[in-house]
Amino acid sequence: MTTQEKIINQLQVLENISKQGYYSDNLVLSLRNIFLEEIKTIQQQLKEIEIDLQNFEQQYQLSSEQFYQQFKAGKLGDNMDFVEWSASYQMWCSLQERLNIFKVQL
Repeated sequence: MTTQEKIINQLQVLENISKQGYYSDNLVLSLRNIFLEEIKTIQQQLKEIEIDLQNFEQQYQLSSEQFYQQFKAGKLGDNMDFVEWSASYQMWCSLQERLNIFKVQL
């Protein structure tokens, strides 16, 4: 069984227990702490990526959002900086989405 399958199984157990009305303050607090730790981790990852994005933005005098729109439209070519900038921006967007999901659940 993969790690992902184990996590899904454990979450299903928690869901089933909760649906039956069984939960404890310890369980609620533990889940909240898991969310808070994930938020902290994501925020740290965002800070690291934002440094790279800022460097590209300064170098090319273009916001990452504007760059990405132009890059996707094929207006900028495919030099290595642009490929790296694109990947960093995609990671940043993905992390922002995950962060928003966790924050909504608190």
